[in-house]
Amino acid sequence: MTSPLKKRQFFIGDLALVDKELILKKLSEIEEHLQELEEFKNISIDDYRKNWKIQRIVERTLQILIEICIDVANHIISDEKWRVPSSYSETFKILNENRVIDDELFKNLEKMAKFRNIIVHNYDKISPEVMVNILKKDLIDFLRFKDSIVTWIRNK
Repeated sequence: MTSPLKKRQFFIGDLALVDKELILKKLSEIEEHLQELEEFKNISIDDYRKNWKIQRIVERTLQILIEICIDVANHIISDEKWRVPSSYSETFKILNENRVIDDELFKNLEKMAKFRNIIVHNYDKISPEVMVNILKKDLIDFLRFKDSIVTWIRNK
């Protein structure tokens, strides 16, 4: 006898509704974390350099954003039974190969995945210039990722 508590999956195309809802929830978290970074977008390099608390907030929030994108990518790759990535940056290559994200976004996210490893493993001190530049110019890539995934789900 099947338990009524057993998790059910309903499908839209080949993507399980449960997974779709999880992916959409994670995508909404991108907007939340970007909002948290908003107050730091106009920080000067000197102010960033002098304030270790802001450095920690920004670095950790960027790490979380990158990991959300990796997680979403891995859910899609698994659900679609595409080849298994050998690295975090390869998850974005697989999305690009399958036309989920475009070439430019792939290249930017690939760099972000490598950047995540620097943050997490403390390979090197990240320069304030790089961090402020990311805050001012590169956060849009997270929104582009979100929009690409939503478009892919709609067209599936």
